[in-house]
Amino acid sequence: MKKSKLSLLLVLSLVLSMFLAACSGGKDTSKDTDKDKGTDKGAATEQLADSQELNVLESAEIPSLDSVMNQDVLGGTILGAINEGLYRLDPDQKVIPGVADGMPTYNDDKTVLTIKLKKEAKWSNGDPVTADDFVFAWQRAIDPKTASPYGPYFMMGKIKNATEITEGKAKLEDLGIKAIDPNTLEITLTGPIPYIESYLTFSLFYPQNKKFVTEKGADFAKDAANLVYNGPFKMTKWDGPTATEWTVEKNDTYWNAKDVTLTKINFNVSKDGQASANAFTAGETDITPKLSQAAILSQFEGTKDLLRYQEPSIWWLKMNEKIPALKNKNIRKAIALSVDKKALVDDVLANGSIAADFLVPKGFAFLDNKDFRDTAGTYLKTNKEEAKKLWEQGLKELGLKEVSLVYVGQDTEAAKTTDAFIKDQLEKNLPGLKLTIESVPFKIRIAREDKEDYGLLMGGWGPDYADPMTYMDLWVTGGGQNHMDYGNTEFDKLIDSANKELALKPQDRWKALQDAEKILLEDDAAIAPLYQRSSNLLVNQKVKGFAHHAFGAEYSYQWIKILK
Repeated sequence: MKKSKLSLLLVLSLVLSMFLAACSGGKDTSKDTDKDKGTDKGAATEQLADSQELNVLESAEIPSLDSVMNQDVLGGTILGAINEGLYRLDPDQKVIPGVADGMPTYNDDKTVLTIKLKKEAKWSNGDPVTADDFVFAWQRAIDPKTASPYGPYFMMGKIKNATEITEGKAKLEDLGIKAIDPNTLEITLTGPIPYIESYLTFSLFYPQNKKFVTEKGADFAKDAANLVYNGPFKMTKWDGPTATEWTVEKNDTYWNAKDVTLTKINFNVSKDGQASANAFTAGETDITPKLSQAAILSQFEGTKDLLRYQEPSIWWLKMNEKIPALKNKNIRKAIALSVDKKALVDDVLANGSIAADFLVPKGFAFLDNKDFRDTAGTYLKTNKEEAKKLWEQGLKELGLKEVSLVYVGQDTEAAKTTDAFIKDQLEKNLPGLKLTIESVPFKIRIAREDKEDYGLLMGGWGPDYADPMTYMDLWVTGGGQNHMDYGNTEFDKLIDSANKELALKPQDRWKALQDAEKILLEDDAAIAPLYQRSSNLLVNQKVKGFAHHAFGAEYSYQWIKILK
């Protein structure tokens, strides 16, 4: 998910502007932490606490810790703590070397990257981390037998021969990644990628120890005992995807262990926001999950404990076009126009989130210091009168008087409140619509989405790398993250063009992506965007160096120090 000379300048400009212009991502600036010294600037007298043990609450279980099978933010965040890829983000959102021993070198047309690896990088079992570990992991991710949810989606059209392997026209060893020697990796692209360095920070591209994974077989990543680690921490307790608590401890074999101060992090799942806030007040946790209920946030408004920032994440309703009624554009557009987004963000969420009449978020993507949104349109603004007309027209076209749909949401209290509001809005504004809400655990929600086992589904997306494409290519026909049977050949052509002939033509590429966004939303009403989320969480003032990121792993824990 992250970031030759033209392409690098484009992405560096994007990333720098993104984090100067918006308060999404970055270290906890409310605490003004100097990450190199681990103390507040101007407060050199502060000392480390005797115990460097951190307590954290999360709102969901971890669906998977197999890096080629993970497809959610929480899994990516934990993987970023216990493993490490070629590159990672630092607290200031810069792409920095992880296992790589420096930034890539490029051939003349920017399609071949050569990356040297740190010789001191090791796995927690003592094995060295080698170039072969990356080759093995990448081949496993693209292997159709693995059925990685992200492998084909992330690599096809980008890594040489990834598409051909997925289609059975090439062998795994033809994938564009080679171990030149144990400490030298060569990556071949199908064409230049403007955001390549941020792209390579994504957890899909982490190495895997071939010998360990092969020996474990089907048990690999089943629990903590069936994992091996090369990151700042190692998992010492995790009983698998249903576990509601887990523990990581400092990994002494990590190449930079000397700069990791935390010795232990205890994680527990809390799906009730008020219970999480109560635990924080009682001193039972140092960091809460995101809190989204106004009644809870009002208790901490104006305090130094409340950390708030605008995320570049968008939440939407997915509409499964395998359902005959949702194949009708007028029905989809009626649904998209019916929800009062202002009431949703102001009265229901009341947490700083903003109504979204767009796909690519505000304050995320910049070109020549201009926000992607500044020259793009706004689409599907709430219009209940127009929604009712379109609904009636759609029903007439379908020969129906009513439509019944299953609405899949999540099982947290905040999600249930939001889903109830949306159900009320849709049923009131669209006579004859009957919704049945099914609130399920996060892992089940993902599975239902993957299987297209829903009518409407509350979903969202946080960026995987620093470019608008991280939102746009989700919707290509048959794409690995589409999961709603949507397709438009004109949309597909624009995305393909942006990935190929326009890759090094920033202005033309931008225009193609904006045109594609218009097709997706205005022309097809393929999804119903709802809001761009604001994050609100409680962080103990003694916790210094907590970093949150706008893409990839949501948080980094390795720079945290607990002060007295």
